[in-house]
Amino acid sequence: MEFAPSLSSTAFLDHDSPEIRRFVEDVLPDGGQDPRDRAVKLYYAVRDRIRYEIYGADLSREGLTASQVLKAGKGMCLHKSVLYVSALRAVDIPARIVLTDVRNHLSSEAVREFIGGEVFHYHALTSLHLGRWIRATPVFNRLLCRLYGISPLEFDGRDDSLHHPYDENGRAHMEFLQEHGEFDDLPYDRVLDGLRREHPGIFTGPAAARFVPGSLEADARSAPAPR
Repeated sequence: MEFAPSLSSTAFLDHDSPEIRRFVEDVLPDGGQDPRDRAVKLYYAVRDRIRYEIYGADLSREGLTASQVLKAGKGMCLHKSVLYVSALRAVDIPARIVLTDVRNHLSSEAVREFIGGEVFHYHALTSLHLGRWIRATPVFNRLLCRLYGISPLEFDGRDDSLHHPYDENGRAHMEFLQEHGEFDDLPYDRVLDGLRREHPGIFTGPAAARFVPGSLEADARSAPAPR
C-alpha cells in the first residue's frame, strides 16, 4: 500500500483510458525489458512525440487530462508531466507531479513579455520510483532545443534529469528558485490560481483557462542570433 497513491488513476492522470493504453503499447510493443527500460522509453516518447508549446495552452480540466494531451499532440510542462506520470503508472511505476518556480535566462524577448519576466511559476516535472525516487523532465522536445541552442535533457533511469544550468554556448539557462512539492495528483485549483495571480497576461481573459495564441518555434526562428 506504500505506493498506492502514486499508482492510482485520477481524473487528470487517467492511465486506465484507452488512449494512454494505446500509447504505452505503441512505445513498448514488447512490454519493455524491466521498469528502468520502460521508464526511459516512455520518457523519450513523451519528450519528442508531444510538441512543447506554451502559447495557446489549454489549461481547462479536460485539457490537462493525460488522454487529452495525447489527442492534442502538444502542451507545456504541466501537460507533458501529466502524460509521463500517467504512462509510468500504466506500467506500474509509481510517479508524481513536481511543481517548482524557475528562472529561464534564455527565454526570448517575446516569451519574457508573454509571462511577464524571466521567472515562471508552477513549472512541472516528474518524480518516479525505480528502487528510489528520482526526477525526470520530459518537457522540451529535441527540435525546440535545437532552435533555442539548448542540449536536450537525456534520461537513463538512474540519475535525475533536470534542467541544464547552461546552454550549448555556456550561457546561463534554467535556475530553480522554489519548490512547491510533489503531488500524487495535479493540484488543479492551486496551479490555476497561482498562474492567474503570477502571470495574468498569459490568459485570454481573467477567468479563461487557455493561454493567448502564438508559437515558440516561430519566436525562435525570428529571434536575433545570440552573441
